Amino acid sequence: MSLVLGAGLALLRSWRDGLVGGVLAFGAGALISSVSFELAEEGLSKGGPLPVAGGLALGALVFFFADRAVERIGGRSGGGAAGLPLALGALLDGIPEQAVLGIGLATGSGVSMALLVAIFVSNLPEGIGSASDMRSSGRSARSVMGLWSAVAVVCVLATVGGYAVADVAGEQVKAGIDGFAAGALLVMLVDSMIPEAQRKAGNRAGLATVLGFAVAAALSLLT
Repeated sequence: MSLVLGAGLALLRSWRDGLVGGVLAFGAGALISSVSFELAEEGLSKGGPLPVAGGLALGALVFFFADRAVERIGGRSGGGAAGLPLALGALLDGIPEQAVLGIGLATGSGVSMALLVAIFVSNLPEGIGSASDMRSSGRSARSVMGLWSAVAVVCVLATVGGYAVADVAGEQVKAGIDGFAAGALLVMLVDSMIPEAQRKAGNRAGLATVLGFAVAAALSLLT
């Protein structure tokens, strides 16, 4: 829901580039923390290094080639696909992330409030930044909200899917899912989110990134 909320906030008013860049940088820091403490670390503890490494490679390759496809239909160079890499990153991260949540619910381990807040903190800036770019490139508000609503629905279905397969998914499969999410996120961060944040927020992007990391790390350590 935070993805849709972020998109809605971006459509309600015009956001200055500096503010959008700061929000993106904050979200990038939160996502780096998520990769470190909620995905890689959890995956290693569940299934060891091999499933995590395989998931990392697969997630990175899937995002890389999907992002190239986005560029071919307009991409960052100016067409109607502006902002789509962030939406793509949210989708490729959200599916395995929500599947992990569904598995946790089904196995009775539960989902901590701190983790839910950390996911919210990291997803909100993605929605704001991506929707702002799409709106400034000429996409209609209905088109933007439709895209982010579709991403949210797919993520909800991933939670249901994770819940359904919890009994047959071993620890190595869960570790691979964590690795996939981490790999997709890292490529998205380096190729799209961080450069965009730095371009819009300038030298303030680094400070906002550290702040986002600190907030999300603190939330993760509360679990």
